[in-house]
Amino acid sequence: MAIATTTPAATPAPVTTPIIVEVALPPKFNGERSQVVGFINACHLFIQMRMGQVGERSSWVLLYVQRGVAEIWKDNVLDEITKGMLLVNTVEELFTKIQQEFGEFDKESKKVDKLRLLEQGGKIVDEYVQEFRRVARGSGYEGSVSD
Repeated sequence: MAIATTTPAATPAPVTTPIIVEVALPPKFNGERSQVVGFINACHLFIQMRMGQVGERSSWVLLYVQRGVAEIWKDNVLDEITKGMLLVNTVEELFTKIQQEFGEFDKESKKVDKLRLLEQGGKIVDEYVQEFRRVARGSGYEGSVSD
């Protein structure tokens, strides 16, 4: 009597469906100092989530610099780039230029002032802690209390 042997069937590879993440376009930036960080963060997220790591993105970011004083600044920057008077090699260099032009002056002392005035109010502890961390970032706060 012969014993039949069978080889186990290969397990098929799981089928993976790419996940499409909806990422909002960055807001239009008009030069308001209070919007600089949010604008740069939104650009970073969009580039990371939707554009990958291919190619240069500084020209793309400039599409969202519109209206007000920011529009005039963009036109001047593009003119300087075209004439070879300004070299912007990476999107990070462009973000630095935007931060220098429109960012808050003396950011550290403003952050310290915000920390001093921060109140929990009606926020739950988790919300308050996250708000504290956001405000403390860049303030120079190191967790010590002076008498």
